[in-house]
Amino acid sequence: MGQRVPVVVQSRGRRRTGARVLWVGAEAVVTCGVVVLLLVVHQLWWTNQQARAEALQQVRVLEREWDISPPSPAPVAPVPVTGSGGSSAGGAPSGDAVAPSRGPDRPPAADADPGRSDPAPSDAFAVLRIPRLGLTVPVAQGISKRSVLDKGYVGHYPGTAAPGRTGNFALAGHRNTHGEPFRYINRLAEGDVISVRTRGATYTYRVDQILPRTAPRDVGVVRAVPRSIVKPSYGYDAPGAYLTLTTCTPEFSSAYRLVVWAKLVS
Repeated sequence: MGQRVPVVVQSRGRRRTGARVLWVGAEAVVTCGVVVLLLVVHQLWWTNQQARAEALQQVRVLEREWDISPPSPAPVAPVPVTGSGGSSAGGAPSGDAVAPSRGPDRPPAADADPGRSDPAPSDAFAVLRIPRLGLTVPVAQGISKRSVLDKGYVGHYPGTAAPGRTGNFALAGHRNTHGEPFRYINRLAEGDVISVRTRGATYTYRVDQILPRTAPRDVGVVRAVPRSIVKPSYGYDAPGAYLTLTTCTPEFSSAYRLVVWAKLVS
């Protein structure tokens, strides 16, 4: 008798099942990729479009109101009572990973300004313009992420000086997403002009110093006389009328802070 040759019979059913599993897996990978891509598009493009549109609309509303309504008279400073003392609240500023911070509701110490009436939290009260960057953006009181920064606005650190006043008018803004008003402030150079318009006046500042990178804990950059506590060679020694712009660096990261300082010229 001859030797039998074994015959291997493959099952079509198993081949079909394996192919189906591979197909389903490929579909799942593609679907996940599409979802991730849509999330990226929403975060990097759509939030910017929404925030920029809202911010520009707020600028139009403010300037239309200012052009129609005359400025209110400045409040009269109260007469200090002899023998009374005072103190200014101090703490650390915050900026939702946008500016040097330790707590969102603890502003740095600032000189008292009895003739100043602070805007309500989250209210837009000024318009910031940086011609070199083609930037026009509203300035709102506070640095809340949801009610200020994510709307494409620039936030004013509570407790810091008002525009045009002695002290430090300190601002924070997103560098990426949600309008990203401060995305290109790294392109500013000494001598560039920045203007701040309020109901009563327009103030002009000129860029004077740039701190390319510092730590998030560097609260000195927004003090009344700004000076970095991490890199003390950056900053000032004497009182003046300063404007500070703060944001994250590098782009798409909150590891460090970029700071631009300007001085009031008119």
